[in-house]
Amino acid sequence: MSGITRRMALRAGAASILVPLAAPGQVERANAQSRFDWRRFRGERIEVTVQLSPRGQFLQRNNQEFEDLTGIKVGLEVVPEQQHRQKIIVEYASGRPSFDVTEVSLHVNKRQVGKAKWNTDIRPLIADASLTAPDFEFGDYGQGMVQYATQADGRLDSCPAGADYFILYYNKELLAARNVAVPTTWDEMFEAAKRLADPSKQIHGHIGRGLKNANVVLWSSYLLGTAQRDMIDANRQLITDTPDAVWAGETYKKFLRDVSPPGSIGFNWNECQTTFMQGRAAMWVDGIGFAAPLEDKARSRIAGKVGYAVVPRGPGPNHHCALFGAGYGIPEASRKKGPAWFYIQWALGKSNQLKWLTSGAGVPARSSPFRNEEAIAQSHFPRDFFQTLEASARIARAGLPEIVPVTQFRDVIGTALTNSISGADVATELRRATAEFRPILEQSERES
Repeated sequence: MSGITRRMALRAGAASILVPLAAPGQVERANAQSRFDWRRFRGERIEVTVQLSPRGQFLQRNNQEFEDLTGIKVGLEVVPEQQHRQKIIVEYASGRPSFDVTEVSLHVNKRQVGKAKWNTDIRPLIADASLTAPDFEFGDYGQGMVQYATQADGRLDSCPAGADYFILYYNKELLAARNVAVPTTWDEMFEAAKRLADPSKQIHGHIGRGLKNANVVLWSSYLLGTAQRDMIDANRQLITDTPDAVWAGETYKKFLRDVSPPGSIGFNWNECQTTFMQGRAAMWVDGIGFAAPLEDKARSRIAGKVGYAVVPRGPGPNHHCALFGAGYGIPEASRKKGPAWFYIQWALGKSNQLKWLTSGAGVPARSSPFRNEEAIAQSHFPRDFFQTLEASARIARAGLPEIVPVTQFRDVIGTALTNSISGADVATELRRATAEFRPILEQSERES
C-alpha cells in the first residue's frame, strides 16, 4: 500500500517533546546502584531490520543515541512493509537470519513465527534484573497489545511496539446540529446515522469499507461486540457462520446498504477518509492512524471538528475494539540476545514511545504516553483523542484470526460480505465462505 497507510499512524502529529537521554557516564553512575548496566555489552554489534514507516525513520534518526548510551554498534535496515514481511520469513526459514532484532506484523505473521518458534521468549529477559533496566516497566504496556504479542503456548516472543486500534470518528458539527448524542451501541449508531443523513447536502450518516478483503476488519469490529469475539475456536476450527457471525454480517450489511453513500461496495480506507474529511459523512469506524490527516487543516475540511470515541458495544457481553499492530522480536538463532534486548528496551521504552506519539511516528503500545499532560497540552489533537487511545488499549483484541493464510481468509470472507451488500443472504454467504475456507485453514494447520 503506498502513501499514508493506517499503520503509518499520526504522521502529522503534535510537536515533538524532547526527552533528554543521559550521557554514558551518568548512566554508569546511576547503574552502579543496581545490577543493570547499559554499557554491559559495549563493543558489540547487532543487526536490526524494521519496516519503512515513520517509526522506522524515527529509529534511523536517533540510532546514534542508542550507540552513545550503550556502546553497541547497530546496523539498522529499513525495508518497505511488504518486502520486509517476505524477507524475514525467508531468512527465518533458512535457520540463519541475518538480523538480531526484527519488527513482526502481528496481524499477518504472528502465528507463522510462533508455531515455528523462530523468536526468543523474552519473559526470562524481562525477569532478569541484570538485563532489564529498572525503569523499563513492562506493566505500562496496554493489556490488549501484551495479549496480542503472546503466543498460544504462553511465550511472549515479541515486545509490543506499535498499535492500531479501531475507533469511532464522528463529525462534532453534524451531531451538534441535529442534537444527536455520541452513540455507545451499534443500534444507537445506526439510528443516529439515519437521523444525521441529509440527502439535500449529500451528507450520509455513516461511511465504511465495502471492498473485498478490506471490509473484513469492519465486520470483525461488529463481531467483537458479541458473545463470540473470535473467528476460530479453541480447537483451531473456523467459526465464521455462527449466529453471532451472521449478526455481525447483518449489521455490516445494513450499515453499508442503508446509511452509507452509493458505491460504498467499492470503498477502501482511502475513499472513506476522503468522504469523511470532506464533511460528507457523520460517523466512521476505522484505524486510529487516520486521525492525523483528518486534523490536517491543509487537507481536511473538518479539521478541529473531529470527535473521537471507543467503538460502540454490541448485543453480547463483550466490548472490544479491533486491534492490529507490531512487535519487536529476537530470533532464537541470534547469538547476541543480550545486546538485542538492550536495543528493544531503548527503542520501546517510555521515552521513545512518548516521542513516537508526540512526533507523529505512531501510536505506542504503552499506555503512559496517553496520560502525559505535556503531550496533551502541546498536541494538535483534542483531549478526547488521548482518552480514546487509553480506553481502546484496555479493550483491544485481535481484529483478524491468528492464522497463517490470513490474506486468503480476508479474500474469502470479504467476498461473502461484498455479496451481501449486493443483496445476497448473509447466512447463506457466510456458510459458503466458511465451507470454502475451512479446508484451507486445516491444511495450513497441518503444515505449519
